[in-house]
Amino acid sequence: MDLNFSEADSAFREEVREFLRNDYPADIREKMERSVRLGREDFVRWQQALFQRGWAAPNWPVEHGGTGWSATQKYIFSTELALANTPAIIPFGLSMVGPVIYTYGSEAQKQRFLPDILASRVWWCQGYSEPGAGSDLASLKMRADRDGDHYVINGTKTWTTLAQFADWIFLLARTTTDVARKQEGISFILADMRSAGISVRPIITIDGEHEVNEVHFENVRVPVDNLVGEEGKGWTYGKLLLQHERAGIAAVARSKFRLERLRRLTAEAPEGGEALLDDPVFRRKLAALEIELLALEYTDLRTLAAVATGGAPGPESSILKIKGTEVQQAIDELYMEAAGCYALPFTPELYATPDIDDVQRIGPPWAADTTPHYLNGRKVSIYGGTNEIQKNIISKAVLGL
Repeated sequence: MDLNFSEADSAFREEVREFLRNDYPADIREKMERSVRLGREDFVRWQQALFQRGWAAPNWPVEHGGTGWSATQKYIFSTELALANTPAIIPFGLSMVGPVIYTYGSEAQKQRFLPDILASRVWWCQGYSEPGAGSDLASLKMRADRDGDHYVINGTKTWTTLAQFADWIFLLARTTTDVARKQEGISFILADMRSAGISVRPIITIDGEHEVNEVHFENVRVPVDNLVGEEGKGWTYGKLLLQHERAGIAAVARSKFRLERLRRLTAEAPEGGEALLDDPVFRRKLAALEIELLALEYTDLRTLAAVATGGAPGPESSILKIKGTEVQQAIDELYMEAAGCYALPFTPELYATPDIDDVQRIGPPWAADTTPHYLNGRKVSIYGGTNEIQKNIISKAVLGL
């Protein structure tokens, strides 16, 4: 896409590139290039480097620490970070609970929580899904019963990403059961993960990762002051959060980087063989994905423009979520095809060892994480609301059906 950047935008792009050359930590850059798993401190260090530059929260209002960038600048920023292969921003604080707090929270909550979120001093996780309430989130059973100036919370959240690192959790819990619609009577509450009665149990996924967890609440006492907005309005607040999450899940810039990288890798002919990119069938698959990604990029830019003018991501974020995740999974499949037999000798134990000697890995270095990336990527069409649910949202909110 040629946006014909203005001189000011071109200068901004060079400013971002200079920052990445000078301030992107070399050890984290190397880990990303070698597909080594990053630890908690790696993510925090990178996000704090962005904070020190004033670039941690491009979509936040200026009065709360946002950048005040135009839609074009946000596009440039996300694109340059992807091209430099920087770590993804952990979204739970900066992209999810932060916007809910600055939109619906009290002044005391804004002063207490937003500075630490902005500076990545506190790690958040999301307490939405439950064992019996995933896509049908309104069926959640977690209870928050009022007891004086506290809520007493009981129940279980599941698929809670990176809860093992979290200092705080934002959650939806049922504060009222006598309601006409199940979406009513749900409240948005913030809880300290160090509270008595909270326990975290790991869920190991098919790629060998400890990325998600079950979080159990047993008579956990949380101050009523940690209720965001009005009691019983959590469903409304949660929908705003999910719209921000779904827009981010599209990951257009990251997909552009991965496709361009795949084109370069498959243009190289292996010893004694022909370059895969010379295969017309593979080249046609790659071109078809590039076209889909270009169309998705235009939709992403329209969403950025809406946010830049003071709005929030609307139902079009569901379109971004569907197409973005479909493109990501299609890219994963092309990487598997490109890796061929070298995608097979994968074991979680091998992948989980960051300092393993490269000679013990079979095939080209880039193929080492092909299988775990493919396996882990099957979930992108599920979290944030399954793609099937997104189609229901589009049919109602966009098409009026």
